[in-house]
Amino acid sequence: MNESALPVATAVTAVPSPSLAALTDRPAATPLTRVSLAFLEPRFKLYLRFGEPARTLRLDRWRSVAMFLPNAMFCRIRWQSNDYGTIRWQLMVMQACTPLDAAQRIPGVQPGAHLLLHAEGENQVRAVLERIDAIEALGIAPAAASPAYWRTLGNRLAARLPLPEYTAERHSAWLTGKALP
Repeated sequence: MNESALPVATAVTAVPSPSLAALTDRPAATPLTRVSLAFLEPRFKLYLRFGEPARTLRLDRWRSVAMFLPNAMFCRIRWQSNDYGTIRWQLMVMQACTPLDAAQRIPGVQPGAHLLLHAEGENQVRAVLERIDAIEALGIAPAAASPAYWRTLGNRLAARLPLPEYTAERHSAWLTGKALP
């Protein structure tokens, strides 16, 4: 009796339900990168500029947590002001990773992420936002752009060199290289 029940149980666990596979397309134990977001109307905004979270958890009126799958790219912007005006602009483009990957520890990002670009100050943040808008104008989602482009952009910002454009040809080369085994 146990012998006949064993193959049935093995067959059920080995073949997932088609509807379940279509919905998730990932293991149930996939670790998610949690990104804290906040919004206090006149003083503080910590929000996503781009990126597709797998889930979003709303904690209260002002706070939420976006959860990303491994290798997902996203951009988080921090803006702060006081009675006299803006005191902080910060933009970070990050790539989610697993807990076993080497990653930078970033406040509000658990367990951490690969930091591809870090812009600090109004001029640098506006320059990166212009590049993001240009990528969107090409019909490309910024989260689908090459991580190497974001690193290059961050390095050029730090060195105060002219910023490179992201072109359709560069995107096509990135997708081709990604498809190769």
